[in-house]
Amino acid sequence: MAPNAIQVNGVRKSFKATQVLKGIDFEVRRGEIFALLGSNGAGKTTTINILSTLLKPDGGNASVCGYDVTRQPEKVRESISLTGQFAAVDGILTGRENLMLIANLRGVPNARKTADTLLSRFGLRDAANRRAASYSGGMTRRLDIAMSLVGTPSVIFLDEPTTGLDPEGRLEVWKTVKALADGGTTILLTTQYLDEAEQLADRIAILHGGKIIASGTLDELKKLFPPAKVEYIEKQPSLEDIFLAIVGQKEAK
Repeated sequence: MAPNAIQVNGVRKSFKATQVLKGIDFEVRRGEIFALLGSNGAGKTTTINILSTLLKPDGGNASVCGYDVTRQPEKVRESISLTGQFAAVDGILTGRENLMLIANLRGVPNARKTADTLLSRFGLRDAANRRAASYSGGMTRRLDIAMSLVGTPSVIFLDEPTTGLDPEGRLEVWKTVKALADGGTTILLTTQYLDEAEQLADRIAILHGGKIIASGTLDELKKLFPPAKVEYIEKQPSLEDIFLAIVGQKEAK
């Protein structure tokens, strides 16, 4: 068994004349929430698409659950699930029907039991027979994540899972993500929301200009920031302060 759930070494990717990834390196440990933090266009979705075998890298190598994403894509797909920026929920179907559809597509036995278990786990049992089009944003996102768990994948990729949600919906998704990690699922989360990374992630990597410019726990990243100024109170830097300072230092070089 591979020591890390995800291993990325020197991965590069260009689209025509634009080099999006310039040789990124990071690893995600089993059972942790790892946040890939960066602005729009930083290459977060490109990274996710490479790791989920939707794109081939131009160089470097990457593995998920010990399987090479280029040479063993089928094995990778058997081990993962991907929740993109836009929910892949069929609004005409009910919540239960959406889950049963995915279970049948994946060949999971007893699709109805699987659906009911996930509906209960994600607090959607009362809405099981309602069309998904009637769900709130937070409920839709929870259903989307529940659908990604059919077949019990070892690794889940969440690409900006709270984009477009109101504060209540964001909190619902955060609670769901934390519960998944507590159950042993490895999660790679991309986000441009600094508070989201701060609340959820065990470790954070900052992707900027096609490179990973800093990574570590929140406490480790805080050490890259100048010591807190003591005036009337001691103000500890937020992740937003750290992110802007690190990015600013790199651009000044």
